[in-house]
Amino acid sequence: MRWRCTLQASDAAAVGTLVADTGFFSPDETLIAIELVEETLTRGKESGYEFLFADDPEGQLLGYTCYGPIPATQSSFDLYWIAVSPQAQRQGMGAKLVRETESLAKQQGATRMFVDTAGRAEYVPTRAFYERMGYHVEASITDFYAPGDAKVIYAKSLA
Repeated sequence: MRWRCTLQASDAAAVGTLVADTGFFSPDETLIAIELVEETLTRGKESGYEFLFADDPEGQLLGYTCYGPIPATQSSFDLYWIAVSPQAQRQGMGAKLVRETESLAKQQGATRMFVDTAGRAEYVPTRAFYERMGYHVEASITDFYAPGDAKVIYAKSLA
């Protein structure tokens, strides 16, 4: 596996395919993931988004994160996206991505990392993953995404 933070023109399509292949994200969410890559390819650092990619030896995308500083905060960062290809799931790839992303964010001055996720039952494994990674529930907003689907905000100190 190889880490990289530099975007390539092919990453928008690769991220779209990876996110769709997980079967976990809606078509609208997949479009958002693609848009963030495209915006960063166009605007660079001004987009406010950073990426970490994990590629296999042949250059195929195994997983990625999108993260960045939260505007108008001193040192808080968001982990906007994390996705792992189905063939790389359950092998520790998600944990490696989170740890490496946290390390990169700390190098950029982050002292806290936030993650938003859904409160639906399908997201129980996702929430358990964040908790295993040392995140704790900072807030929950009832009926945020839809009736019965809360927005759960996790936080972790990186200091």
